[in-house]
Amino acid sequence: MPKDRNNKVSCNNYECEIEIFLEIVGGKWKSLIIWEIHNNEIIRYNELRRILPNITQKMLTQQLRSLENNGIIDKKVYNITPPKVEYFLTELGNALIPIMDQMDKWGKNYIVKYESDELN
Repeated sequence: MPKDRNNKVSCNNYECEIEIFLEIVGGKWKSLIIWEIHNNEIIRYNELRRILPNITQKMLTQQLRSLENNGIIDKKVYNITPPKVEYFLTELGNALIPIMDQMDKWGKNYIVKYESDELN
């Protein structure tokens, strides 16, 4: 169960399962982070910062921590100087990719339809 929500103790406190899904991957950044980790298979923190230039350092750290706490991503920390951390999707995170792929296709179709409607 998402640890982000302290006031809800069990699945019984959610209106429906979609609420759980949206809590875990919803928001402006989480889905983009998941998508970029998927596209790169393994990615470092600074690479994510370059790919998502509008996210603040604090927000990226918070979102990565939340995704890690919810079992969507994991990280490998190398004991070197300077520290090196790589992020990757867990099995649970990889299970989101077909859903996100469909969302990507839907968005592309919407843009095409929107642009064609604008031209008429």
